[in-house]
Amino acid sequence: MKLLTLLLLCSAAVHAQTTDPIIMTIDGQPVSRSEFEYSYNKNNGENVVDKKTVAEYVELFINYKLKVAAALEARLDTQTSFKQEFAGYRDQQIRPSFVTDADLEAEARRIYTETQQRIDAQGGMVKPAHILLLLPQKASKEVQRAAEVRIDSIYAALRAGADFATLARRFSDDKGSASNGGELPWIQPGQTLKEFEDAAYALKRGEMSRPFLSPAGYHIVLMKDRRQFVPYDSVRTDILRYIDQRNLREQIIDRKLEALATSTHPQRTPQDVLAQRTEEMAAKDPALRFLIQEYHDGLLLYDISNRLVWEKAAKDEAGLQAFFKKNKKRYAWDAPRFKGIAYYTKTAADLKAVRQTIKRLPFDHWAEALRKTFNNDSTLRIRAEKGLFKQGDNALVDREVFNTGAQPKPLTGYPFSATLGRRLKAPKELDDVRPLVVADYQEELEREWVKALRRQHRVEVNPDVVQTVNQH
Repeated sequence: MKLLTLLLLCSAAVHAQTTDPIIMTIDGQPVSRSEFEYSYNKNNGENVVDKKTVAEYVELFINYKLKVAAALEARLDTQTSFKQEFAGYRDQQIRPSFVTDADLEAEARRIYTETQQRIDAQGGMVKPAHILLLLPQKASKEVQRAAEVRIDSIYAALRAGADFATLARRFSDDKGSASNGGELPWIQPGQTLKEFEDAAYALKRGEMSRPFLSPAGYHIVLMKDRRQFVPYDSVRTDILRYIDQRNLREQIIDRKLEALATSTHPQRTPQDVLAQRTEEMAAKDPALRFLIQEYHDGLLLYDISNRLVWEKAAKDEAGLQAFFKKNKKRYAWDAPRFKGIAYYTKTAADLKAVRQTIKRLPFDHWAEALRKTFNNDSTLRIRAEKGLFKQGDNALVDREVFNTGAQPKPLTGYPFSATLGRRLKAPKELDDVRPLVVADYQEELEREWVKALRRQHRVEVNPDVVQTVNQH
């Protein structure tokens, strides 16, 4: 019997290797072909501009795996922030599995029953018709008295046998119902004005109220019909829509998770239940397993890359300066630039004052100095644009610096204009091309990081399996 079990296990292992062979190992840890294919196909879809061959993607995939391994070695996966963010992504995929059609039906039934009991206990539903004479909220006594006389006349005509629908069409100010003989939709308690509901619910089927006043005006109500709350099937679709609109699915899930967690011995937490469900679903659905792994690894990749490359490059001033000096020729311009300001003033005196204010200051202090000196109150004495300009960026710079003959459009209220700065044939300092240098420095750091990872970790690729990607 033991021999038979062993043979079956071996057979299963061979079958698994045959159907999903190992495409590579990283420090002895196997990576299946299906995992590689999932990543390759997702990142080389029809809308991808820079598509990679399988061979090219193998190298990118190895780098990706090595960076994730570095994040795990740094124990970034143990941080609370990572755990919470990953759990959020994972739960988006797993939580919906706890809601069944039966759960939704039960919730809809519960909402219906509670509503039915409340409405029926308050008198059910009524279908009234009414005649309304609108009355402004702050109507004078004369206006109110005229409306009262008019509604009493209508009431007298109705008592004498006049047709309610005919008079509603003729006299009611509620034009929506007047065209239908004053008839309103089915009403339930709490749906309209209290004064109206009190009068309507006091009537039996076929009875008519005396004239009464509400915040809307004077009414006469005829009770057309009464009934208990509507049958479940007639409102089921609306209730299910309400469940989705109010996000009640999440409440159902929370209740089920809590019930599942407390029903086991020893008791578990809802997160434990979610984790177990994740394992069960991932075991049955490889696509889900790879998606969750992608969430997990992607968060780690972002965190470690931010620490070692992106954020580091942006903050490493000494490294940026050294990189810029070493690679100055890379940032040569195809045409000169003007580093300075183009400015407009209200007076000729301020043209000179601007020069005096900033002539001894570093370039990156100019804007603040000009704001404090000239524009620190409600009056804007100058208008200025500061930057690194190439020809065509600013008409005033084009005329004054690049001598193009451009005619800048005058600024209303600022008749005087000038430029201040210097013309550069090539970048003189890091700030002249900082965004480009930061981007290149990030690439340099990443290249060196990947080289180090390749030296530190053992990677073995199975070229025979690589050849079968998307071909089996």
